[in-house]
Amino acid sequence: MDRFIYLTFDGLSRGAVYAAFALALVLIWRAARIVNFAQGAMAVAAVYVAYSVTSATGSYWLGFVAAILFGLLLGVVVEKTVMRFVDHSSPLNGVVVALGLVLIVQGVLGIIYGSEYRPVETPFRRDAFEVGGIALLSRYDVFVFAAVGAVVVALSLLFTRTAVGLRMRAAAFAPDVSRLLGVPVGGMLTLGWALAAAVGSLAGMLVVPTELGLHPTAMDVVFVSAFTAAVVGGLDSPIGAVTGGLVVGLLLSYVSGYLGATVAPMAVLVLLVVVLLGRPGGLFSSAKARTA
Repeated sequence: MDRFIYLTFDGLSRGAVYAAFALALVLIWRAARIVNFAQGAMAVAAVYVAYSVTSATGSYWLGFVAAILFGLLLGVVVEKTVMRFVDHSSPLNGVVVALGLVLIVQGVLGIIYGSEYRPVETPFRRDAFEVGGIALLSRYDVFVFAAVGAVVVALSLLFTRTAVGLRMRAAAFAPDVSRLLGVPVGGMLTLGWALAAAVGSLAGMLVVPTELGLHPTAMDVVFVSAFTAAVVGGLDSPIGAVTGGLVVGLLLSYVSGYLGATVAPMAVLVLLVVVLLGRPGGLFSSAKARTA
């Protein structure tokens, strides 16, 4: 039982990071109706910026803020200079361009910083609190939950309580009609990319210190788990992304703890296949109205 409780809390902590990254994928999908396969590489670039700022100033929080701001800027640049000119008549066009962007970003990072793993510090200790001799959560885990919770609340308020959020959704679902109604569709798409890149940067800042370290490909495996989380919950559902992230985190923790770490990636892929076969739109997708 002690092992199960430990794995549960570990899975929830890991799942919170996957939830944040899945939220970034959901944001892009809701804004532009594409899956940004370059999200992981963009997040790593932001973490490298944080690493440089922290190394130069000695302040983790200056690096943290720099990463989020760089993520916002990178999202704007990518949308305005690359994705805006992609022919969206086929969904594969955006996928191919995003994969090409991954290679470019990782190549540039490798040239500038090299291919060695670099340690990234955390703002709080990672020693877990113990209750009855059972290790539960660390101060850093609490920070992760608080950060992800704040993002979830902020995005929920943005999309449900503000005019900007409604315009972003309208621009994604009916761009032509939105233009006729005076909605700046291009600006809404840019804003969606900027917010998604910022959230992805936050996820990168939260997860990289818990992995092997900072590397140009540090987010590749995390992206697979986060993409699975987004698909499990539904690409149109922020709540689904959070739920999917927690489910994937728990799955990875239980499988790694009881069957071994080498089996965990296979378990994620099995979950992805099962959801795609049983409910392709995700567990939180809304049912489509019948047309006949």
